[in-house]
Amino acid sequence: MLQAGIVGLPNVGKSTLFNAVTRTRNAEAANYPFCTIDPNQGVVTVPDERLNVLSDMSGSQKVIPAAIEFVDIAGLVEGASTGAGLGNKFLANIREVDAVVQVVRCFENDDIIHELGSVDPLRDIEIINSELMLADMAALEKRLGTREKKAKTGDKEAKREVDLIQKLLPHLDAGKPALTLELSDEEKNVMREFFLLTAKRTIFACNVSEDELADAIDNPDGHSLVKKVRDYASDTHGAEAIVISARIEEEMIDLEPEEAAEFLSDMGVKDSGVSALIKSVYHLLGLRTYLTTGEKETRAWTITEGTKAPGAAGVIHGDFERGFIAAEVVHYKDLVELGSTAKAREAGKLRIEGKDYVMTDGDVVEFRFNV
Repeated sequence: MLQAGIVGLPNVGKSTLFNAVTRTRNAEAANYPFCTIDPNQGVVTVPDERLNVLSDMSGSQKVIPAAIEFVDIAGLVEGASTGAGLGNKFLANIREVDAVVQVVRCFENDDIIHELGSVDPLRDIEIINSELMLADMAALEKRLGTREKKAKTGDKEAKREVDLIQKLLPHLDAGKPALTLELSDEEKNVMREFFLLTAKRTIFACNVSEDELADAIDNPDGHSLVKKVRDYASDTHGAEAIVISARIEEEMIDLEPEEAAEFLSDMGVKDSGVSALIKSVYHLLGLRTYLTTGEKETRAWTITEGTKAPGAAGVIHGDFERGFIAAEVVHYKDLVELGSTAKAREAGKLRIEGKDYVMTDGDVVEFRFNV
């Protein structure tokens, strides 16, 4: 299962957010630095309103959503790339995850200590990014020393690595993450072997106060700190910034879904910031969902973007992939609009697809196979 790591400076709301996302109280959320040392891990279901609609249509006995894993990683401080704070541990933990959720404090509260004594989200982001870039540069320079020797002997693979490292180092030195460097597909494949921290896809979570949540969601550009983060995320990472209030989300951990919805409604909020964050992280990881539905169950199945029909069938069972014959496919919107599989077939919206069909998010599928 792919993992998203929750990172940020101490006391920005990482552990509170982790508890909210995972609907647990596993992570200690305390008003002092490094209350998280060993990373907490939790499996999170991906909100998907389509499942209940299909379940009602099919009279399903149960609903099974997609899931991803979140990891709450220790807070980082300036100098982490040289071992300050829990730097080495932090960097090792972040290297193991597939994507990064960088939590940024966008609220003022004198009762919650900020590591640097003031609230400045762009400064906080720059500290995190600078430490990640410095760690990447140190790793690349070390690798360059060994690869240059091999390249001089005519080793083609070493030569490709040297060429790429010589592109990456000035890019990182200019304060740009590796992810934003324009590379060929071959170079991207080579870069994966470097396991660079700044090559990981990132999303920013703007943690706002309880009384600012409704306005910040409806008008993020009207919240000065959130707007700064959104602009920065877009300009430097081509990334998204989601508004959340970790404190509100944590207060809803023990509420039933209906109670949580009423709680949010009373605050003037239609949807949960955490719900939006989970969905965005799912897509950030390159994951997509296809659906199956019937009397027994309605289920969301996770695939990576670009997966073909046999590979998608294999997610259910290896025999489905080995004995794949065809896939009966109708898109969710068409199925719901028409009301049944039979009507979708009559309208020509139910298609028979073969081995080369590339699955799309929202496909409702029944596979034909023979083993």
